[in-house]
Amino acid sequence: VTFALAACIIAGVSGYPGHYDDHGPAYYNFDYGVHDAHTGDIKQQHEVRDGHVVKGSYSLAESDGTRRIVEYVAGPHNGFNAVVKRVGQAQHPQNYHHGSESLGGGLGGHYGGAESHVGPTHWGYNH
Repeated sequence: VTFALAACIIAGVSGYPGHYDDHGPAYYNFDYGVHDAHTGDIKQQHEVRDGHVVKGSYSLAESDGTRRIVEYVAGPHNGFNAVVKRVGQAQHPQNYHHGSESLGGGLGGHYGGAESHVGPTHWGYNH
């Protein structure tokens, strides 16, 4: 009985919460991407782990026409470091109008079939 109890205690100690068995450095290479021209959902990611260091990048098409690119490295000695870039020229809608009658005097604008409405602010300002 004592031997069985000791075996259970030893087995329980090695499986306690927070216990980590290091089986050596991990290695993987991961790629992911979406290119849906209909919805504009364009993004990709690449990540490589070599031991305890992870290197990767991801990019995505922003709604203003630019592309965000993030390159990162993470490891036990330098922590997480990322460089964020924005590529391209931002495009903004050109057709704005003020005082639409159907909006009760608020600000309104149209962009490619979508419509945006801004009414009086909480300060009572109405244009």
